[in-house]
Amino acid sequence: MTDLAAVKAALKTQAVETPSWAYGNSGTRFKVFAQAGVPRTPQEKLEDAAKVHEFTGVAPTVALHIPWDRVDDYGALAKFAEERGVRLGAINSNTFQDDDYKLGSICHPDATVRRKAVGHLLECVDIMDATGSRDLKLWFADGTNYPGQDDVRARQDRLAEGLAEVYERLGDGQRMLLEYKFFEPAFYSTDVPDWGTAYAHCLKLGEKAQVVVDTGHHAPGTNIEFIVATLLREGKLGGFDFNSRFYADDDLMVGAADPFQLFRIMYEVVRGGGFTSDVAFMLDQCHNIEAKIPAIIRSVMNVQEATAKALLVDREALADAQREGDVLGANAVLMDAYNTDVRPLLREVREEMGLDPSPLDAYARSGWGERIVAERVGGQQAGWGA
Repeated sequence: MTDLAAVKAALKTQAVETPSWAYGNSGTRFKVFAQAGVPRTPQEKLEDAAKVHEFTGVAPTVALHIPWDRVDDYGALAKFAEERGVRLGAINSNTFQDDDYKLGSICHPDATVRRKAVGHLLECVDIMDATGSRDLKLWFADGTNYPGQDDVRARQDRLAEGLAEVYERLGDGQRMLLEYKFFEPAFYSTDVPDWGTAYAHCLKLGEKAQVVVDTGHHAPGTNIEFIVATLLREGKLGGFDFNSRFYADDDLMVGAADPFQLFRIMYEVVRGGGFTSDVAFMLDQCHNIEAKIPAIIRSVMNVQEATAKALLVDREALADAQREGDVLGANAVLMDAYNTDVRPLLREVREEMGLDPSPLDAYARSGWGERIVAERVGGQQAGWGA
């Protein structure tokens, strides 16, 4: 039998990191869609993130993206966040928007470009020192579009060399999280295309290097929960970028396309001890047509619901059915948990945490959305590339 008190206690400790860029304007390759009230500065992004945490109670940290969130004083930015009830989280690097990176960044055939890219990554570690951030998150657009364009093996050598230099710069308590993506923008070969490549590099680097699983970065039909289970088993799952996909890297609200997949992933997290470990749970989403803050609140709630269902799995009954080879019985145990309406349970959890049981309704009543539309007039809105 599942201990409901233990489930509640676990849900109260959940932490979902929100990304600063999700509060800015975004869109498709063809158009970035502007919305009224969008933040113009990193500080305004943090104000919005603080509202998400205020109404959900489980979004205490905010990931930064450099240079999109560059400021003169990162210590002051960290203090600004703390004064509003949140903290600065992972520092995300950007080696994909400069013209120099057309043929790659740390895998580029030109040593001068590689030096520039590594220098940026080292700058990100300096920022971690100033903000108290634990995680450096790396995603590379590096790859090739055509057979013969570059030496695939040499690019792996360059990648390993660059990662090693940055790894050596990490301080005590800091980690390097390496993300993979099987295509886009490179269409022939991507330098970190899958979890195996990321795992191989992290294994060679050492304990401070771990793999990030972006739930949108897989080919259709990929069993993501198997990847999660394997990385947890090997002690190499560093974190998630939660989003949802229909076709490729759609970056939709987590759980929108396949909530059952999100449940299956979270079950393996719970089963493998990842819920109580140092695994980082972060959203990585682009809210193109929906209002930013309510969409992020909805995503946090979707993660909560999937987690609650995963915690409700009767693991003893499941293990018994698995040992007995009871295929239908084992599947039924999982489906019973998935089909449970956990919304009343989560409402109770929020009330016990001193929160409104309905975060979206509470946000709507707060007037924050109307306030930022009225006050954030003029200036340059944040968005892709800003």
